[in-house]
Amino acid sequence: MALTAVILDCYTVEPSGLGVPPYLSTYARAAYGALATAYPGADVCYLSIDDVRWCLSGGTPGVAAPLTDALTYSATTNREQALKVLADAEVIVVIAGDAVPSVHLQAVNGSVEEITRALACARGRRVLLGPLSSYVLADPVTYGGLFDAVHTHTITSGDVLLGSRSAASYGRLAADRHPFEGLISQLAWRPVAEIELYRGCTRRRFCSFCNEPIKSAAVAFRDVSDVIAEAKLLYAAGMRHLRLGQQTCFFSYMNRDPAAIDDLLAGIRQACPDLEVLHIDNADPLAVASNTGQRIARLVAQYCTEGNCAPMGIESFDPAVIQANALTCTPEVLLRAVANINEAGAEIGPGGLPVLLPGLNLIYGLPGETHRTHFENLTWLVRILDEGHLCHRINVRQARAYPGTPLAAMTEATPPPSAEHFQSWKADVAHVFDEPMKRRVYPAGRRITGLHSFFVTSRGTWHRRLGSYPIQIIERGTTRPLYETADMVVTDHAPRFIYGERNDVPDPTSAA
Repeated sequence: MALTAVILDCYTVEPSGLGVPPYLSTYARAAYGALATAYPGADVCYLSIDDVRWCLSGGTPGVAAPLTDALTYSATTNREQALKVLADAEVIVVIAGDAVPSVHLQAVNGSVEEITRALACARGRRVLLGPLSSYVLADPVTYGGLFDAVHTHTITSGDVLLGSRSAASYGRLAADRHPFEGLISQLAWRPVAEIELYRGCTRRRFCSFCNEPIKSAAVAFRDVSDVIAEAKLLYAAGMRHLRLGQQTCFFSYMNRDPAAIDDLLAGIRQACPDLEVLHIDNADPLAVASNTGQRIARLVAQYCTEGNCAPMGIESFDPAVIQANALTCTPEVLLRAVANINEAGAEIGPGGLPVLLPGLNLIYGLPGETHRTHFENLTWLVRILDEGHLCHRINVRQARAYPGTPLAAMTEATPPPSAEHFQSWKADVAHVFDEPMKRRVYPAGRRITGLHSFFVTSRGTWHRRLGSYPIQIIERGTTRPLYETADMVVTDHAPRFIYGERNDVPDPTSAA
């Protein structure tokens, strides 16, 4: 009988990348390659924490049909046998950890309590991979005995049961890389593959809250040919949605080299001709605001698919917070970056979405914050509106001190104002900026094509395309089968989503 090895994906969230469905993380694919190489002929099973939740609840969703249960949405083909698979496994690689706080409609990260319950079913060796590792190493007493080995950054066939504290070279990871058909075929949902371009941060000063310098103190770029080779393997396995997102700044790849980025994007398009989505994630506004950044933005608009987003971390418009946290980007620089992205990608694609727009990230709770911080944020957001720019989305969150970051060592005598006012301040941003921007980017009457239904709540059926932070469209008062395709016409707006309905009226806002 073949050895059974298991990947238990409890999902990951980091400043540099997402591993929450529909995104399939670099961690999951590295674990698959490491296990398949270390144990030739093994049955490498992929489970999600949703599979385990399903079984531990007796196969009963937490909400009544036809509503969708976020705790059990992301199933695999192994769902019904999840507990038996865990019990039979000789090696279990748990992928877990959220380095930044996040909320997702269709998925919930596995908690330590849930991981503990899942591993209570297991008799094999238990291995941890992902951001949770830093918390485990920082507080071994709390997590004592839960894992036999801990990997902080990567996992390879040579160290599966040993653990690791530094990232393996890209050449070493490539040596373990296997065809992905065996992994992708186990997913019962449509994935977006997160692809890493490099490690580390190209800034000379690191933001106080970011864990990327902890993952890699020095910048290490992947060769263009290596990235394309991985994209080809994913494409061969049936993947049609790729996101170049597991790095601090797409624009800084190969030290802002437009020729290398042209080779990368053109090479992926040539190797994967029928991609439905090629998107990016993460953009340093310092890089985007430069003349080179303007050229790179045009390359992204040329090669990538519409609905693309370049999220930029201004984090705070308050000069005091910027200085205290080494944020380096000023509001004026951010405005130039927003303008460069708009110039390159604001036109509407054939499916009804802008080709490429900026996204904005704000963080409350950083050292130096005062009530003035919120005023500065609103003032500059209104200026972005007043200057006529388009933005794909804004993400407003509270700071979290990840172990090993400068923020973790920066203590404040008293809680910042946002500790009390965060929810009301976030609502201000939604009212003042987010909803008016949604009305500008997605005007009533705009037809958006190629959507699929992916969730049902009391509001109705939620639709989206796959990609970078896709806009979510609610079809009120309906219950559609999951993954049913549709074209929708925009009817109304909210800060985080828009409303739509199906009809055949010509789109009055489409480009002539």
